[in-house]
Order: sequence, then C-alpha cells, then structure tokens
Amino acid sequence: MNITFRTTPEKRDIKRVMEIVESTKFFYDHEVEIAVELVAERLSQGESTGYYFVFAEVDGVTAAYSCYGPIAMSKTCFDLYWIATHNDFRGKGIGKKLIEETCDQARKMGCKILIAETSGLEHYAPTRAFYDSNKFELEARLKDFYTEGDDKLFYTKRIG
Repeated sequence: MNITFRTTPEKRDIKRVMEIVESTKFFYDHEVEIAVELVAERLSQGESTGYYFVFAEVDGVTAAYSCYGPIAMSKTCFDLYWIATHNDFRGKGIGKKLIEETCDQARKMGCKILIAETSGLEHYAPTRAFYDSNKFELEARLKDFYTEGDDKLFYTKRIG
C-alpha cells in the first residue's frame, strides 16, 4: 500500500472530509459540520485561520486526514482538532503514519506539545487506544464535561 501525504487543502476535500468523518460513526451531525467548516474556512481564508491539514492518500484516494494548529497564547502547544480515517481504510496503519506526519509538520512550525481531546465514553475506547499506542499520555480529565457521565480527556504528545 502506497501512502502519500499532502498539506494543501483542495475544494474536493470538503466532501471527502465529510465522508471520512461520517464513516467513523463516532460523531454527531453537528460535529461533522464543524469538520467540514474548518476545511471550507481554510480554503476561503488561508493560513490566517490557524487550521493546518495533512491528508493521507492511498492510490489517489484520500483515506484519512488530520487538522491541527497553534494554540493562541502558547509558544509551544498545538491542538490536534481532528484525526480520522475512513472506515474502509481502518486497521491498515494509516492513522499511525498520519499522526507521525502531522507531528513532523507541527514540529517544523515550532510545536513541542500536541494536545488531543476525546470523550471518556466506552464508545471512544478505540480512540483512546489509538492515542495510547502512539505515545500520547493522558494528561487531564474533566469529569462530566460533555454531559453527566461523559468526561473530557486531554492527551498530550511531546514532540519537540
């Protein structure tokens, strides 16, 4: 399997990001809309948005993507806003290579700590396992953040 990466969003990515995020079955409709909006915003406003992307392509098909960017008021921390692999491509190591490429790109921009947030619900166990297997550390937990019984977890990866 030949994986290539690109960092410049294209108009076709609006639809493909929607397909990728929907295929995971992890996100609510309003979350899918946000993922798509970030791509559209970057296309219309450029780097001033602070949203950066890495698209993983397999044989010309965008199989996965990440969205990340610097955190205002921090000189060293970036947020990992999104990382998702289309369900048809899961379990093939694409996500691991994508997070490595994302870390490389962020590091070049001055990032030393990449922060990912996720839910504490059982449904998100595969997401937490992904972060654990890619050397992220569970740094903090906000109990009942999303709703009662649904904690917000902060994972960090030191890359600088």
